[in-house]
Amino acid sequence: MIKEKTIQDKIKEWEVADLPEGLRLEFANASQDKLEDAFYQDLNFGTAGMRGLLGVGTNRMNIFTVAQTTEALARHMEKQGADAKKRGVAISGDSRINSELFKKVSAEVLRTHDITVYLFNGPHPTPELSFALRYLHAYAGIMITASHNAKEYNGYKLYGEDGGQLPPKPADEIVEERNAITDIFHIKQVASGIKKIGADIDKAYLEQIKTITINPDLIKKWGDQLTISFTPLHGAGGDLGVKALKQAGFNKVLVVKEQFAPDGTFPTVKYPNPEFHEVFKLSENYGAEIELAVDPDSDRMGVGYKGSDGSYHYLTGNQIAALMVNYILTAQEKAGTLPANGAIVTSNVSSNLPELIAKSFKIKQFTVLTGFKYIADKIVEFDEKQNHTFEFGFEESYGFLIKPFVHDKDAIQAITLMSELAAYYKDRDMTIGDGLDEIYAKFGAFAEQSKATEFPGEKGQEEMTAVMTKFRNRGPKEIGNIKIKIVEDNDLRISKDLTTGATKNISLPAANVIKYWLEDGSWVALRPSGTEPKLKIYIAAKGQDMQAANQQLTYLEDQLSQLLKK
Repeated sequence: MIKEKTIQDKIKEWEVADLPEGLRLEFANASQDKLEDAFYQDLNFGTAGMRGLLGVGTNRMNIFTVAQTTEALARHMEKQGADAKKRGVAISGDSRINSELFKKVSAEVLRTHDITVYLFNGPHPTPELSFALRYLHAYAGIMITASHNAKEYNGYKLYGEDGGQLPPKPADEIVEERNAITDIFHIKQVASGIKKIGADIDKAYLEQIKTITINPDLIKKWGDQLTISFTPLHGAGGDLGVKALKQAGFNKVLVVKEQFAPDGTFPTVKYPNPEFHEVFKLSENYGAEIELAVDPDSDRMGVGYKGSDGSYHYLTGNQIAALMVNYILTAQEKAGTLPANGAIVTSNVSSNLPELIAKSFKIKQFTVLTGFKYIADKIVEFDEKQNHTFEFGFEESYGFLIKPFVHDKDAIQAITLMSELAAYYKDRDMTIGDGLDEIYAKFGAFAEQSKATEFPGEKGQEEMTAVMTKFRNRGPKEIGNIKIKIVEDNDLRISKDLTTGATKNISLPAANVIKYWLEDGSWVALRPSGTEPKLKIYIAAKGQDMQAANQQLTYLEDQLSQLLKK
């Protein structure tokens, strides 16, 4: 049995280790509090891999923690046999600080074990790595990215052979292997035999992107007139994004030049997150009818549009999904390509509106846990059983997938479809906002919001656990003046009707999520993040119109905030 190291044990080991100059200076100048935060745990491996601050320590992203996790992957692969090693690992990364260094370390650790390595040249999007795994028939993939976090962060995502993020079982096995590696300073690395990839995968991926558009005649009519601003927010998706839009036939793409070049310091934004309206400030200067932004690893997309009054308005991830589902199914129905067994897949903290839209087209909706790997699992299931045709998948956090040649959220696909959608409404002399109002008039108005409360450090994890335990053990019976009808506890996998007392099992895998369905059709949910020390709060308010829905949202937010303080 391996003896668990104390914080001081770890600090002493790093004190005498041969550290690179930058890490050595950081260690020497760190306060005791900072050292304790850097060493109180090993970097957590959650729903989307591991993600953390760059720096010195076991709870930080650095060459040693990256090498340790990659060595664990290599040992896991060796147990799978020679074929897994021969098929190998594809490695990519975005534009973040040290992404190229971490890619190199990962590649060289794997080569020590004689594992085939495909290494992307320079920054490339996360969805392209997912595509590459299937294209190359590789066994696994590594993506160095911290998605939309601030510049101080980087991360490490692991992908399986299906192109989706690793499911829990192999991820747990790799964590066990990682825990058994006690000396992280002398992990061997070999620089030879690495296969470089890039342009060849770009070409194959873009060929598949051509299948995203549904109505070529519509694009032919408006492709030279619709103005689109596009920003990759200093990330990896600039070149592919522009090529995707232009090959689709959109010729008035206005690149936000100030944010186009890859730059891990993100000089024009504090957070390179397309969920935040601030990232569009520079885009607004370009005066386009539609604004598109993707995060640094190009798996999430944000959208703005110019209203009839000339001002810009910004959509939530749920609103984008509703528009996309409505357009895909409407356009397919018109083209005669709507499948009889179509299905959309959404996470359990995403809007109900896309489900209502899908049902109106006799398209089935499936609910999965948060984490796009669960949507990928459904795609694999559909392929194996041949029982459904995948039509669309999304999470409220601005992640969308249109076609399953990628098994993760894909902002390059999303910007292509969103541009066609904008052309659809332009053809009808409508803005995107008008299109959303049209949907609300037919299916009801929904106002949704997600917020995150930070719980930093060792005590933060305890505090976050205490909040969830409090709600689980003695949760509310109402939120404000609205009674709770049903409580879904995904950790216990039990749904309880508070009106009748009846309970039933939840079919989803266990996960630390509590969801309250209210009597008026609204709901709220609590979920600790799997990769960050944050408690995520989701609110979905329903109303007869948007004014009523927004009022209800404000009310529920205030009432829930009071409950969290008790």
